[in-house]
Parts: sequence; C-alpha cells; structure tokens
Amino acid sequence: MSIQPPRRRSSNTRSARPGAKRVSTPEIEPTSSRGASSHHTAVGDRWQAYLLHHRHSAKDSLQRLLAKPLQSLLTWLVLGVALALPAILLISMNNLQALGQRWDGAPQMSVFINPRAQTAAIEIIQRRISQHDGVQQVEYISPEQALSDFESQSNLGSALRSLEANPLPPALVITPAAQLSAEALTELGAELEAMPVVDEVVFDQAWVQRLHEILRLGEVISLSLGALLALGVVLVIGNTVRLAIESRREEIVIIKLVGGTNAFVRRPFLYTGLWYGGGGGLLALLLLVSGLQWIASPVASLAALYGSDFILQGLGLSDGILLILLASLIGWLGAWLAVGRHLGEIEPQ
Repeated sequence: MSIQPPRRRSSNTRSARPGAKRVSTPEIEPTSSRGASSHHTAVGDRWQAYLLHHRHSAKDSLQRLLAKPLQSLLTWLVLGVALALPAILLISMNNLQALGQRWDGAPQMSVFINPRAQTAAIEIIQRRISQHDGVQQVEYISPEQALSDFESQSNLGSALRSLEANPLPPALVITPAAQLSAEALTELGAELEAMPVVDEVVFDQAWVQRLHEILRLGEVISLSLGALLALGVVLVIGNTVRLAIESRREEIVIIKLVGGTNAFVRRPFLYTGLWYGGGGGLLALLLLVSGLQWIASPVASLAALYGSDFILQGLGLSDGILLILLASLIGWLGAWLAVGRHLGEIEPQ
C-alpha cells in the first residue's frame, strides 16, 4: 500500500475535532468604503474651501474699501442721497394720506329718508347700515333737528316759520371707513340708494375721487423716481467696480493662469458691490432719520395751531432693514453686471 502525501489544509477551512463540520471562511474582498470616504472628504473639503473663500472675499473687499476712506465715503454719500430721495417721497405720501384720513373734512354721505317712513323702519335701516363693514359711524338727523340747524346757519328763520309744514326730510349722516377707496364709496352709495325707504344719497364723490387720484399720482411719481434713482445707483456701482477690475487686471490674469475660474475671480467684486450698496442704504437711513427729527418739531407745532395731535411718521425698524437689504441687492446687481461684462475681456495671452 502506497503512502500518499497528506493534503495541505486550506487556510479557509478549520476543523476543531475529527468529524466536525467544516466551515469555510469567506475571503475578505476590498470594499468601496475607502473610496466613499475619500469622495465625502473631497466634497467636504471643496465646501469648506468655498465658504472660506467667501469669508475671505467679503473681508478683503471691505478692507480695500476702508483702506481708501475718503473715496469710499464719497461713493456712499452719493448712493445714500440717491436712495433717500424716493424714500422721502414715499414717507411724505404716507403722511399726507394719514393726515387726510384724520382731517375733519373727510367725506360724509347724507342718506335722505322718505318723509312717510315709520320710525321703526328708520331704526332698522340705521342698524343695518351701522353693521356694514365700510361704515364707521351713523348719525340720525330728525326733521326738527335739521330745521333747527338750518335756521342757525342761515338768515331764513322767519321765512321757514311761515311755512305750513317742515319741508326737510329725516336723514342719516354716514361717516365711511377711512380705508375705503373711491370705487368702494361709489358702491356703498349705490347700495344705500337701493334700500326701500331711501329717497336719495348725496356725497361729494368728485372730491373723494380727486383726493385718491392725487395720492395715487404721488405714489406713482415716487415709485418712478425710485426706479430711476435705483438705475443710477446700479450705474454708479457698476462704474466703480469696473475701475476696480481695471486696477487689478494683472492680478486677475495671474489667477486665471493658475486655473482660477471666472466665478472665483468674480466673487470679491460682487462683495465690493454689496458693501457699497449696504453702506449707501445705511447712510440713506441715517439721512432720513435725521431729516425727520429735524422737521418733526415744526410739524407738531403747526398741527397744534390747527387743534390737531398729528405726529410725523417715519420709517419703522422693519422698513429700515428692508431699505438696507434692498440697497445691498442693488449694489450686488450693479457689481454683477459690471463684472459679467468686463471680466470676459481679461484673458491671459
């Protein structure tokens, strides 16, 4: 009997005792965890580098502006005045509208009731009108009170006493809500005139329409002027950023030679426009607050002479923040337009 050499046991098999079941150990295959880790690390590094460059661009652009304080201050003053002018017009129109709502000459509607109407029917109509959303106050004027008022305001007392009956009908004097427009007042008048016991509704519709059209015209002029001045701000910031690009032409060429993208080069100039716009908005807000504080006392004194407690209203905190944010956005837009136009012209030879 020949003796065969023993078989080499596989490293993947293991037996604890004779007759035990062999258990194969699977080979360890390389996984993609290391590649995924490298991928996530690369994405994280790129994101960190992106944020770091944003932070560095914002800081560097602000330091460049502060390094030339006189030039930057003059630019901020120009932008502040340009942004303050439309804001002043809007504030003026808002104060005029508030003053018109508080004025005693606000439009009133006189609803003349049929003289044959019963007192109960008049009370029902008065209650129904007072519950209307567009009505602020309803006052009943009896025929006797109307006659007495007419006698006290005219020199026809003796002539009226010679009449056999009182010719004046009962009436309801209605004070509409302050926020109603001219169209809403017209609809309210038509609705009141359609009521059963109402003979006629009289109110100065033309005066109301003129007042609302004047206020609307003022708002349109303010917005148009604001759009024109915003365009001027965009052009000023665009020209300023263009000069900054020209002064750093060699630096831009070197950055592009080493592989810098247009977005990488554009980023500091966008922050420059953002700082210019935000600084101009802040100066505009300071000019508005100073101007309103300056004229608030004379306006209050003038209102007191007319027996009014009117107080000049300015910008609130939210409106002030909105002004600065809007100015920053306009500055960023001006810089973006300038950089997009002039950056493509600078290429390494």
